[in-house]
Amino acid sequence: MRRRRKAPPSPLPQRDGIDPVRVRLPEDPEGRWGTVYDHLAARYGDAVGRERVAALFREGRIVSEKGPVGADEPYGPGRYLWFHREFAAETRVPFEIGIVHRDERLLIVDKPHFLATTPRGRHITETAVARLRRELGLPGLQPAHRLDRLTAGLLLCVVRPGDRGAYQTLFRDRLVRKEYEAIAPYDPGVALPRTVRGRIVKERGEPAAREAAGEPNSESRIELVEHRGGLGRYRLRPATGRTHQLRVHMSGLGLPILDDPLYPVVQDPGPAPDDFSRPLQLLAKALEFTDPVTGEPYRFESGLRLARWP
Repeated sequence: MRRRRKAPPSPLPQRDGIDPVRVRLPEDPEGRWGTVYDHLAARYGDAVGRERVAALFREGRIVSEKGPVGADEPYGPGRYLWFHREFAAETRVPFEIGIVHRDERLLIVDKPHFLATTPRGRHITETAVARLRRELGLPGLQPAHRLDRLTAGLLLCVVRPGDRGAYQTLFRDRLVRKEYEAIAPYDPGVALPRTVRGRIVKERGEPAAREAAGEPNSESRIELVEHRGGLGRYRLRPATGRTHQLRVHMSGLGLPILDDPLYPVVQDPGPAPDDFSRPLQLLAKALEFTDPVTGEPYRFESGLRLARWP
């Protein structure tokens, strides 16, 4: 059995804060691919068209460690190739990212509403990671966790990729104390504070998660801080990190977070891609942890405020 070699560093730099696509050519025991082009056309042709794949070769945009690769080069399993995908134009999210803390290892930022954390789906260059890499000149920057696109607040990133695992482990092992703030209706009939536990299921392709019967996989502490004018300001402390967890738990209590396009009912149609007028009233307010590298205790607080609190 052939031992898989470690992937070499990319010969291509980032573009707009986005890493190039890396492809490792798989084994081909049936001899389906005579050339490198044959494989990439089979792999990506349905998505972008075989002619576009051919154009990438003609333009010298598909490269190996030794330089541009010709479309007619014989297929060789185990070989690494790189290329930059083409990005569709994206509407700029018209809010800046605030810097809360920066040192040689950590970057803590205030991510605005509507800005995705990492490149995915329709959001590639207009993401927090891509913007920060470009604006701060930090090509190795990686997030240690993720905030939903519609949620604003504190995001912890690592400057050096080698440090990422240590900080991701903090979140995985629930060693980070996270505190959120939300604005939602006030209902004196809902007894608070309380701890909400339940099973949250998120189906692929469905925009909203749902609560289901079964063993709980989520836990949130919900507290009412104050209320006025029929609204409440709530402190939310998630013990777990399921997709849309706080939004699902608040909706389940009959206290849906203001300006949520998914809970309790998915809006159809939802807000237009360039409509930034009604941000979800949910803020990642504080992060508290012991640094896994230095042992130093940290507490960071967001400088953002939720606009709907009267």
